[in-house]
Order: sequence, then C-alpha cells, then structure tokens
Amino acid sequence: MRKVLMATYLGSAAMLAVGSASANDELIKMSQNPKDWVMPAGDYANTRYSKLNQINAQNVGKLQVAWTFSTGVLRGHEGGPLIIGNMMYVHTPFPNKVYAIDLSNENKIVWKYEPKQDPNVIPVMCCDTVNRGLSYGDGKIILHQADTNLVALDAKTGKVEWSATNGNPAKGETGTSAALVVKDKVLVGISGGEFGVQCHVTAYDLKSGKQVWRAFSEGPDDQIKVDPAKTTSLGKPIGADSSLKTWQGDQWKIGGGCTWGWMSFDPALNLVYYGSGNPSTWNPKQRPGDNKWSMTIFARDADTGMAKWVYQMTPHDEWDYDGVNEMILSDQQINGQPRKLLTHFDRNGLAYTMDRENGELLVAEKYDPKVNWTSGVDMDKNSATYGRPKVLDAASTDKAGEDHNVKGICPAALGTKDEQPAAYSPDTQLFYVPTNHVCMDYEPFKVSYTAGQPYVGATLSMYPPAGETHMGNFIAWDGKTGKIVWSNKEQFSVWSGALATAGGVVFYGTLEGYLKAVDAKSGKELYKFKTPSGIIGNVTTYENGGKQYVAVLSGVGGWAGIGLAAGLTDPTAGLGAVGGYAALSNYTALGGTLTVFSLPAAN
Repeated sequence: MRKVLMATYLGSAAMLAVGSASANDELIKMSQNPKDWVMPAGDYANTRYSKLNQINAQNVGKLQVAWTFSTGVLRGHEGGPLIIGNMMYVHTPFPNKVYAIDLSNENKIVWKYEPKQDPNVIPVMCCDTVNRGLSYGDGKIILHQADTNLVALDAKTGKVEWSATNGNPAKGETGTSAALVVKDKVLVGISGGEFGVQCHVTAYDLKSGKQVWRAFSEGPDDQIKVDPAKTTSLGKPIGADSSLKTWQGDQWKIGGGCTWGWMSFDPALNLVYYGSGNPSTWNPKQRPGDNKWSMTIFARDADTGMAKWVYQMTPHDEWDYDGVNEMILSDQQINGQPRKLLTHFDRNGLAYTMDRENGELLVAEKYDPKVNWTSGVDMDKNSATYGRPKVLDAASTDKAGEDHNVKGICPAALGTKDEQPAAYSPDTQLFYVPTNHVCMDYEPFKVSYTAGQPYVGATLSMYPPAGETHMGNFIAWDGKTGKIVWSNKEQFSVWSGALATAGGVVFYGTLEGYLKAVDAKSGKELYKFKTPSGIIGNVTTYENGGKQYVAVLSGVGGWAGIGLAAGLTDPTAGLGAVGGYAALSNYTALGGTLTVFSLPAAN
C-alpha cells in the first residue's frame, strides 16, 4: 500500500477503498488525471507535482508563449488557475473576480463573477489584497472573498449557489486563503493576526454552505476542539486547558494564530493538516507564556474537527514567524523503514519532517544556513525541552525588551519561506523550495487593543544577510536528512509557488517577473522568460488538445512587493518590507496577467 501511495500521491485506487464520501472520491479521481489541475496544490498531499512529461529537461528551452490573459486587476496575484476538462478558472486579488475560460473555444470567457465588496476591507488586509485561489467540488467553484464571504459558484454558469459569512472585517477578519474541499465539506481559515483576531478553521457543508464545525487556534478545549486525554503533542496527551494555561488572563480572546495558509488531507487517515500563525501582539513582553496553540501544526479529523495531534514550532513567538506554510505529504523510507511523512518549511527557518500519523518529530534542520535566532531544536526525547527550539539570547526580542531595537535577526519576519508553496517530486524524492534570504532589525513597543485597529506593536527593517546582496534562494531539499542538495541565488526573494514535473523540470517565478525552469536533479537553469509583472503566483501545468501547457499569474505584490502594490515609500511601512525591497521598482511594475507557455508545433 505504501508503494502505491508514494507512486500516486494519495490518489490511488487503493486509497479510494478507504475513502468514505463520494465527493471526496470524485476529487481523488480527478486529481489523478494529470491533464487537469483540480485543487490549489494539484493534489491533497500538496505536492505540486505533475505526471505530465511532454515538456522535459531536454526540450524546455524551446518553450514559447502560447497565449495571455489580462485579469483587469492590479496588485498582488497569488495562487493560480484551476483547469477542469476544457475549462480554466482564473481568480484575481480584490475585488476577487473569477473568470471561466473555454480552452477549446479560443479561450472565450464563458462567465465572469465580480462580487460587490465594501472597499473598507482593503485597509484591514495585511500585506496586500491577495487571494490564494479557487477550489472545486460537486460542480461548484469555491471562492473565499476578501470580506470573508465563502461563495459557491455553479462551475457551468457562475451562478451563486450559496454564500456563508466566515468572519467580520470590522474586527480585522479578512479572507485571503484558498479553501479545501474534503469529502462533503469545504474547509477554510481566516486572516487577521495583526488585528488581534481569535483565529479558526471552519468546515461548511458543500451542498448548503451551513457551518458544520469550527476549531479555534487558542482558547478553551471545547473551542479549540481537543481531547485532553487523546490529543497528543510529541506523543504525550496535552492535558486539560493546554492553551489557557499559556496565556495571561483572557489574552487568548485576541490571540491571533490565524490560518490563512494551505491545507492538506490524507484520505486514508482522514486527517486534515494545516498550520496556525503568529500570536497577537508582535510585542512578546505583552503576552508572557508559550501562547498555545499559535505557531502550531494541527492534524484534525476531517469529519469532526477534533485534533489528533498538535506540535508547536515556535513557542512564545518573538519574531512573527507564522506557522501557516503548507504541509507536504509523502511516503518515504527513513532508516530503512517506510514512513508516512509530513514535511513543513516554516517561516522560522527550520524545515520539519514528521510522522503524519502520530506527530513524531523526525527531522528539524535549518534550510538557510544564515538562520541565527536559534541554534536548533532539542531532539533528545528524554529532555524536558524536547521539540523546542533553543533560542539564542542575542536574537531574543523578549529578553531585550520594549523599545530596544534588536539588530541582525535572521530570518526576517517574512521568514525563510512565506506562503509561497514548495513542490515535491517522487522521482527525485526532493523538495523544491522558494526561499527568502533576508534578515531584520526588530523593535517591540507597547500597544493597546482596539477592535478593527492594527495590533502589531513592533517596528521592523529588512535587508540581506551581512556581506551579501541577494535576498532569495531556490533550493532542493532532502527531507529525510535535512540537507540542502543544491541552491540557486536570486536577487530578490522567491515569492512564487514551485512546480515539479515528471519531465525532470522544476518551475518557479521571480519577483522581477521571470518564469524559470531548472533541472530537477542539478538545479541548472534551462529556460527563463520575463512576464509583464513580478511573479508571486504559483506555477501550474495542464494538458489540452494533446498538448502540455505551463501557466502562471504575474502581478507584483504580496508582502515583499507591498511597496509597489500600495504605493508606499516609508522604509518601515509594510511591516518593514518597503525598505528591504525598494530596488524592486527598478525591475518591474504593477500588472495582472496570466501567461501560458507551450512547446512550438512540430514542423
């Protein structure tokens, strides 16, 4: 069974036997067809791997632009399109337009959905007006709007089938994440950690849009959906009030721990995996304790929402190292034993390999050598601090205290990797990771909470590591050993999602706007093309009419590009990113274009 899983990325016929819902079976079958791209990461395992190999390491250098499409919207274009049969579904940043395009009829726009949203949601969207993409299930296209409305559109007509309100922008709650359709449910998180939101993941009924369950990141056991005796952390029951004991008074009610990243799902285990973000405020002095369960990997039962296991990566976060990045599921051998693995590249600069069945920590290593806030994770299972990072005093913003500027912390708050998803190839058994190579100065200050107002409490500046000029690397990572296999320097952070293919090629985009193709084994650059704007979207591939295509959204923005996207010039604006990426305006400008590539027709 394990060999089958590894070969087919949690989408095999054997897996269907243990699946338990028809909607789930439909999506598993659809994700097995490499001609389509039916969910945000391509499959439930979040591998971002395609079996298509018409475009390969030998011919990728001949790629040409096949067609383009303007979205009609500027600012940061994250995520990527869905391809289902002959239809492509393209989304935009705020106001979150959706286009249905007929690939078999000269890319005709079949329908367009343009929600009417209150523009007052824009100022409470942290780090640009991005949206990470659409989801599909039961003949519906699912969109999580900026105003937190979760909308189900008829895939054929664009008609609104149902809408559910997931949060309240007046409190700072917004929607930026892509939902995940699991069985008969739609799972979606919430943004707002910089506004003191008590964050959650919520399951809605796919047919009706009615709320089925909601699990908060912090608070009482019933609200965070844990069983004190059965939910474990590193193999031990978490016990009663595991979250409440780590917050002062009622601070958990404005505790953050937002859930705007990617989710994955193992149908055999019936577990959904995702990470929670930073605790509120960014001033660690104001929230003593571990602040559980912010900065945490959750493994939850898809039907009930109950947590089977949890693991907090950065207790009492002092640097805004959100834990929301994707959880990539693979089956590999470690020490000669087959293991069901979960691999997570955290903002904190550590890459974790865990057993996804029970949450056992197998590997925790730095995936950028410049990471200096910690000397590493305590891996001694007999130690009282097992599983905790060893924080170095020189980088501790808590020890330095309020109104003290701690300099030279690596990585910066945007992490060694932010939400831009990595890819995994079962052919090489390597992960391909877009990374930031950025450090920061961090000065916490006292801040008071007011609903709907920023609740940050820190001033930041960002820059490359001392003695270096490049701000990004694109790396290949061995998750079994915790080692970098190869690394390619990039002038700016790599803020695009990667794509690995059976053709031995890995694709990614750069903030200047290049789509790049590299050899999966060596990292050698095989192709590049400059698109109309900087790329923070995720590269996608599909087949139509017997031909393989590669598609990517360009449109500079996101946290790294917020200066360009929002017209900001103060170096400390954009939570410190404006100054760090000021030179980006010399290489690209705002845009909003889907660029699609293919090989030239044979003569």
